[in-house]
Amino acid sequence: MSGTANAMVENRVQRGEVKLVPFTRAHLPGGLELSQEMGWPYRLEDWEVALDLGEGFALESGGNVIGTAMWWPYGQTHASAGMIIVAKAAQGRGHGALLMDALLAAAQSRTITLNSTDEGFALYERRGFVTVGTIQQHQGVPTQQHQAPPSSLVRTMTPSDAEAVAGLDREATGWTRPQTLRKLAQIAKGHVLQRGGAPRGYAFCRLFGRGHVIGPVVAENLDDARALIEAALAPLGSTFVRIDTAASTHLGPWLESIGLAQVGEATTMVLGPQTPATGPARMFALANQSFN
Repeated sequence: MSGTANAMVENRVQRGEVKLVPFTRAHLPGGLELSQEMGWPYRLEDWEVALDLGEGFALESGGNVIGTAMWWPYGQTHASAGMIIVAKAAQGRGHGALLMDALLAAAQSRTITLNSTDEGFALYERRGFVTVGTIQQHQGVPTQQHQAPPSSLVRTMTPSDAEAVAGLDREATGWTRPQTLRKLAQIAKGHVLQRGGAPRGYAFCRLFGRGHVIGPVVAENLDDARALIEAALAPLGSTFVRIDTAASTHLGPWLESIGLAQVGEATTMVLGPQTPATGPARMFALANQSFN
């Protein structure tokens, strides 16, 4: 945003025409309305989960929420950002820049990852974000009933798996995010792939949007990722399912073959130094495109 536009926004803030405030539970209905206006399939419960795990800002005008920006800290070094929305009637006035700059200030020196829409790309690029990949959104009702792999390969996750799952997640992402994993374990059904008596991958499946979302899915290879997804699909039957996967995983063709069509893409962008994943575990599907 230019200096002139930035000054205009700051003047509106100072005059009380718009207010930038911390995002609280009172803003959840307004945030939901904004996401619905954008055609994003979030439920109120999905916004609640996002707030439970992170923090952010709301932009108010005339008692209405006209913008939101959320971020999720992963320790002191990393974070993800998302749910960056400005009401259509309020776009083009620098509000997105105001929200984003507040978010960056709050996140301090953390490396930040986000998945950008085409509309938001220039805003993030101007702030130094660089493109590192593409996320493909697949969804639909599976075309056939799926059989779960044998329990000797994939079993139900138990509380005793928490440490191993956290370790696999660090291998795959370079992040430390125990709060996120604990929350997912509470609200989702978890699956663990084991080999040689040790966990070598995991997946969560939970209610989200129009049906269920499967993710995160962490595995060492494509076959293991497919086995974990099959385990998650097996009890769902003819239910709407969404899976967000990086193009680099090459999971997309198989998802297409089972009836989960690709319906969109997002650009993965990062601000700051990346922590390389140590592997061999890799991220094959995201929890969602906001907190990954």
